[in-house]
Amino acid sequence: MKRRGRRLAGIDWASKAHAVCVAEEDGAIRARFDVPNTGKSFAGLIKRQVKLGVASVGIERPDGPLVEARLEAGLEVFVIPPGQVKALRGRYSSTGAKSDPGDAYVLADVVRTDGHRLKALVPDGPETKVMRALTRTRKDLVEARVALANQLRSQLELCFPGAVGLFHDLDSAVSVAFLRRYPTTASAARLTEARLGAFLRRIGYCGRTPVGELLRRIKQAPEAGIEETEAEGRGLCVLALLDAIEACNGGARELEAEVVERLEVHRDAHIFTTLPRAGRGVRAASLLAEIGDARERFPDEECLAALVGVAPVTRASGKSRSVGFRWACDKKLRNALVDFADDSRRASPWAAHVYTRAIARGKSHPHAVRILARAWVRVIWRMWQDGEGYDVNRHGGATMLQAA
Repeated sequence: MKRRGRRLAGIDWASKAHAVCVAEEDGAIRARFDVPNTGKSFAGLIKRQVKLGVASVGIERPDGPLVEARLEAGLEVFVIPPGQVKALRGRYSSTGAKSDPGDAYVLADVVRTDGHRLKALVPDGPETKVMRALTRTRKDLVEARVALANQLRSQLELCFPGAVGLFHDLDSAVSVAFLRRYPTTASAARLTEARLGAFLRRIGYCGRTPVGELLRRIKQAPEAGIEETEAEGRGLCVLALLDAIEACNGGARELEAEVVERLEVHRDAHIFTTLPRAGRGVRAASLLAEIGDARERFPDEECLAALVGVAPVTRASGKSRSVGFRWACDKKLRNALVDFADDSRRASPWAAHVYTRAIARGKSHPHAVRILARAWVRVIWRMWQDGEGYDVNRHGGATMLQAA
């Protein structure tokens, strides 16, 4: 919205440096400068804009530390999709050529002239921010557990090769309990079938592998290639890693329970929990948390698709034209949506059809899943904007036609 006596700014986002243009109310350029793409420079940028009297800023991207820094400072941000900026270049230049400083001016001037048409970006609600923190921290704990399990496997290959692959998951409750009791080959040397069977019954082992087969695997495994003294030290490392794995498992379970509880009462829960195979747990919560609840953040589906990284990048010069993978995206949002899309084809016929058609055209599995994720973006964005749950009769056919 136009502000009397205040200046407007436009920021053209780039990977290495952002071009900034500050314009007066009459459209005259007040200042131009570049800002390195580092978090340390964002505070200085905000102070400089405040000193210049900037009231509002136009930017193409709805996310990132630069946008968050402005919102935290209480400044006004308008998101202008890249497609609109491309269409507006001809308004300022007969050639319509792109340049970073030129786009920065376009963004500033559009806020000046069309501010009454735009909606200022608002931060996500506190309940959504908490959900995002919970789901991301849980995922960090899961990734840490996987890394610890890999370290545990390396230690066991030296001090107890027979325990590697003995149970389905090395970091499962049964495996952890077994390794606490028998952390080295020497500690398991006197195991008998009866003793092993009694121990497994005590810890609640319900696997299908017979006790005799488990014991055979332990006995026939290669010998530990280290001396007894070193094996004892390795055993201590095993126990320490088991402590860390259990801590990660416990923390992840606690956070997952908290996520489920908070998701139940979130005002947007019905949008994401009604999606096929999204469930009422972490998957639906991750989609909600990463997309957020500020509808102004994604004024059209193309903005969301670009941020997810499922909108291919087209490069054209003269007669050459290439379509490439979009590396610049929100990785956490991409992971959440691609994970959902991959599983949705097992419950949604049209999703399975979109995926199958992509495979039939010679696409790899990851590429086919991204194509399906792009189709889901159209549906989810519409549901999100309307505040409605998923309805296969309303969304399925239209999405299939657009994805074809």
